[in-house]
Amino acid sequence: MIVRTAGETTGKTTVRIVHEDSGSVIETMAPRDNGGEGRLFSPTDLCATSLGACAATIMNMYAHNAGIPVEKISFTVEKEMSANPRRIGRLTVRYEIATDCGEHDFRKLVSAGKTCPLRHSIHPDIVLEESYVRVAPPAR
Repeated sequence: MIVRTAGETTGKTTVRIVHEDSGSVIETMAPRDNGGEGRLFSPTDLCATSLGACAATIMNMYAHNAGIPVEKISFTVEKEMSANPRRIGRLTVRYEIATDCGEHDFRKLVSAGKTCPLRHSIHPDIVLEESYVRVAPPAR
């Protein structure tokens, strides 16, 4: 499957990106430490955040298809940059899975999350630290 996006610069440190199938738009900006204002996602922020979004999507789809009750999956990503060359050096991701499923099903959810295509696309020099935490579903 081929997906096409297109982008163009819109200022000294900004880029506008369009998903051609849906028309969805994302704007990026260089971070403060690299000459930008830091008021938008940077391209490396999007890369890092995409890891969390990808794994959360995969786990949620797996849960739905397998009949595992999941109320919500949330995540936080911490991105640390390295120098020489400037690149993402470390990603720390914490997934919180609101479920009352058993341990066996929870392990299946974690395994599904680790099949995320973006996770398998990350350069091996990037240190990846992940935690998967079960949290109680919200009371109804």
